[in-house]
Amino acid sequence: MSSITTPRAENSATRLEFWRDIVSRNFVPLEIVPREGPDFHAQLRIARVGEVRVSVVATPPHTARTRRPAGSDASDHVKVSLQLTGHCVLTQGDHQAELKPGELAVYDTRRPYTLDTDRPGRSLALMFPRAMLRLPERELARVTAVSVSCRDGLGTVVRPFLYGLARRVDELESLGTPRLADNVAGLLGTLLAEHTGADMTRGPDDGREVLTQRILAYMEQRLHDPELAPEQIASAHHISRRYLYKLLAGHGCTVSGWIREQRLAHCRRDLADPALAHLPVGAIGSRWGFPGPAHFSHAFRTAYGMSPSEARGVR
Repeated sequence: MSSITTPRAENSATRLEFWRDIVSRNFVPLEIVPREGPDFHAQLRIARVGEVRVSVVATPPHTARTRRPAGSDASDHVKVSLQLTGHCVLTQGDHQAELKPGELAVYDTRRPYTLDTDRPGRSLALMFPRAMLRLPERELARVTAVSVSCRDGLGTVVRPFLYGLARRVDELESLGTPRLADNVAGLLGTLLAEHTGADMTRGPDDGREVLTQRILAYMEQRLHDPELAPEQIASAHHISRRYLYKLLAGHGCTVSGWIREQRLAHCRRDLADPALAHLPVGAIGSRWGFPGPAHFSHAFRTAYGMSPSEARGVR
């Protein structure tokens, strides 16, 4: 866990530049403009749990906006921010979310956004690969930069869990495991799915969406099977391969691409899990459906730029 505070001994311009550098390195490149004079003091407490970065941010009133348009070096991550104290307004695209304590919103780090705070405040920020949410792109776009309350529905379950993360951020790296990271992302994904479902109007495509979700669940349950293939999936759902391809294309992916991405994500999680350190690298690949160590190693390096053995050394 790291705790970073703007240095009080420095002049105001140096403190502000220090904070710009800190938030840009830990989130996305941001421009910070104080709203109440130059005396800017802020604090960031940050921990890594698997692929989830957990941060508690305390800031004075300010405006933060991305320094450059969405593009080249934007990571394929989402950021979920829960307002703990204070008030802020998040603007991204044509959506705008006003966040009060107990409300959260999702940011898409690939796209520009602006964050305005009019008073001192604290927030919990969770940043992780968008694939961990397991939300279709259409649903994720629907809920991006939209205020989601944690005071009703599933939010009443999620809220104490998130507040607990904020309170114990200093201990998370010693207590947490990659499985906790999956639980964090899974719980948030379920909350967001509930929110988009509550706002959806039913239409003629509902049957197609239900079928697609069944297919995704079917594939998820059989990732360990090296024989998992479009023919098997289509047959199990009494549809043609062509229609199967069409359904997944509507979610912005291919059958083989989705299976490969999910297998690799599970392998990366398991490689980082100390409880599985006794398993050989090849066994990790095999348990998620890769037919052999060479195939697994090549696919992993292509996706993550490192070998499975190197990933095992990254905590």
